Amino acid sequence: MASACEGCPQAEGCHSQDSCEKRNGITKEPMNPKSDIKCVIGVASGKGGVGKSFVTVTLAHKLASQGLKVGILDADITGPSVPRAFGLKEILTAGDDNFIMPAVTKGGIKAVSLNLLLDDESSPVIWRGPVLSGLVRQFWTEVNWGTLEVLLIDMPPGTGDVPLTVFQSIPLNGIILVSTPQELVSMIVSKAGNMASMMNVNILGLVENMAYVKCPHCGDEISLFGDDKVLLETLAQYGIPLLDKIPLDPSVTALVDSGNTESVSTDDMLVKAAQEITGLL
Repeated sequence: MASACEGCPQAEGCHSQDSCEKRNGITKEPMNPKSDIKCVIGVASGKGGVGKSFVTVTLAHKLASQGLKVGILDADITGPSVPRAFGLKEILTAGDDNFIMPAVTKGGIKAVSLNLLLDDESSPVIWRGPVLSGLVRQFWTEVNWGTLEVLLIDMPPGTGDVPLTVFQSIPLNGIILVSTPQELVSMIVSKAGNMASMMNVNILGLVENMAYVKCPHCGDEISLFGDDKVLLETLAQYGIPLLDKIPLDPSVTALVDSGNTESVSTDDMLVKAAQEITGLL
């Protein structure tokens, strides 16, 4: 990816990342005293509809199945889907210390989402950018996450206010990009990847979602969106590794949609993505 200092008029003679971050408005919010989180990973995409939330919840399930303490911060405020994927319906409350207590799945994954603060999950969120960004900060600073090895942040698509807030305010250890193998992937990867680079955030790699579907009769792999030649060329151009390919499996989709994500078998799913994260611990 391009250097985060490219195009900066003060780049020459500057050797301080701290001063660069201050000039770009990057002020990391401190972790609250009730939280002890070893590793924070963002899951991002340059566009919607690529299965970013699906990757987030199944990756959380895989990591938890390996014995890790995992949490999910649902930063996709206007399209939160994490609670439904785990069948969570409880309304979040604050503890005696006034910190928000996250919901906990059957498998022990902690989760915070706007839909866990609404009486009706179908209520539209008609808020402007600064309000959305403020809530994401609160999910980081005012939630009692306890002790976690990994906190995954399900980020909204694009490069708008909320992704910018996550990059600027939360100390990320890295991000994982999600895309489908379509022709416009070059633009998708470029936008999200360049934003991460400008914010000095490490890109761990990309997960190719909906890479293919297996024929139920003969077992042949059918590429619904065509081959991934353009995707692989784009990744090579920007030096981003391809971590995993996830097929489109209607049975897996049905489990997630019905709130049974923790019943999905992830033995052969997201292997390299999980390895990249555990390698940071």
